[in-house]
Amino acid sequence: MNFASMNQIHRVRNKLLFCSCTILFLLMGATANAGAAETTAPPLTVNTGDNAWLLASSALVLMMTAPGLILFYGGLVRTKNVLSTMMHSLILMAMVSTLWMVFGYSLAFADGNAFFGNPLTHLFLKGVGAAPNGDYAPTIPQETFMLFQMMFAIITPALISGAVAERVKFSAYVVFTLVWVTLIYLPLCHMVWGKGGYFNWALGGKIPVLDFAGGTVVHISSGVSALVFAVMIGKRSGFPREPMVPHNVVLSLAGTGLLWVGWFGFNAGSALNAGGLATSAFAATHFSAAAAALSWTLVEWKFKGKPSVLGAASGMVAGLATITPASGFVSIPAAFCIGLTGGVVCYFAVTELKRMLHYDDSLDVFGVHCMGSIVGMLLLGFLANTEANPAIATTFMKGGAVVSLAGGTAQFFNQCIGVVFTTVLAAAGTFIILKVVDWTMGLRVDQEEESVGLDLSQHGERAYSE
Repeated sequence: MNFASMNQIHRVRNKLLFCSCTILFLLMGATANAGAAETTAPPLTVNTGDNAWLLASSALVLMMTAPGLILFYGGLVRTKNVLSTMMHSLILMAMVSTLWMVFGYSLAFADGNAFFGNPLTHLFLKGVGAAPNGDYAPTIPQETFMLFQMMFAIITPALISGAVAERVKFSAYVVFTLVWVTLIYLPLCHMVWGKGGYFNWALGGKIPVLDFAGGTVVHISSGVSALVFAVMIGKRSGFPREPMVPHNVVLSLAGTGLLWVGWFGFNAGSALNAGGLATSAFAATHFSAAAAALSWTLVEWKFKGKPSVLGAASGMVAGLATITPASGFVSIPAAFCIGLTGGVVCYFAVTELKRMLHYDDSLDVFGVHCMGSIVGMLLLGFLANTEANPAIATTFMKGGAVVSLAGGTAQFFNQCIGVVFTTVLAAAGTFIILKVVDWTMGLRVDQEEESVGLDLSQHGERAYSE
């Protein structure tokens, strides 16, 4: 081999060695960078401000049940049934909390299918601690999220009790509530808010139903169930021939105020952080309640000649129920219009509709909560605003493409599906549960117990000394 050939071989070898070293260096750098990316990816961290707001909101929502709903309902019944009516809400704070700890939270929010989560995933709150759950609330402990959602589970069945006050057996009410929460509330909660839930627009649902804080999950489900319960248990003895006036409107007004304040935690807390969305929902909640109080008062003044204090309070509650599903998706003017509409619709629901259908919903749960939230859900279909909540323009995917959920006929149709599904599920489920409970233990106290009053016949107590 000549000298030129040797030099050529050395040059080729050197080039190959250089290329090999270069490739090895690049691969090492890429591996190091990938490793650095893996090790330096920011973990989910708790934001103390968000956590403080959600803990405060949890307390506000619990306050809606006690003392808010307890006083509101307690003041609206007759003296002999005050304690029994209050007990319906009070006992749920213990019962539902226990159910929530055992399997309720897991059934609602653990991974599962489109209709319910796996009840074993977080059995006895296993794995629910200080670390955030990135799917639901990445800046607060999952335990805080669990507590916040538990307060919704407590107040929802408590709303139903108002429809059957003054005649339902306490034992039957307890059994019904435990089964109702398990078979209706928890699956519906998963479908609307749980990951992969059928109606969850943000976490992989099939039909994108907008429901910010519980129009379907809380108010329509409880309102429809309340109507079915009221019809199946029958009217109060003497209704509507005998006057059954509230024994203490002052208590109800105090409860109304507590409900209004607590509702800020209910709706604004549903933003799950202390940012701008919470502020927007807070404002929408307030102005809707104000608008509904005005519209109910004005309509009542027009048709009855005098504006009642209880009417104004009922309007406030109607406005709060009406804006609940829309609070995180609409502007303040839209919220005000929703409240105005809700006040009028709910007024006629508890007067004309109730008279036409001849049912005895003692404290107008269906007329205020269900009808109000139906109004809010449907109007939201047209009024959902991407400026109020930009996520609705960029989150939902269908066929690999982003679909905006801003107000329009398409979203109105989605809202209709959510309302109809919730109504059918609540009505059918409640009917079956009540049939079984009535067959096994009876739903209603006997005539003598009702005449004496449920305070004495069911609890052996009196609200007031003679």
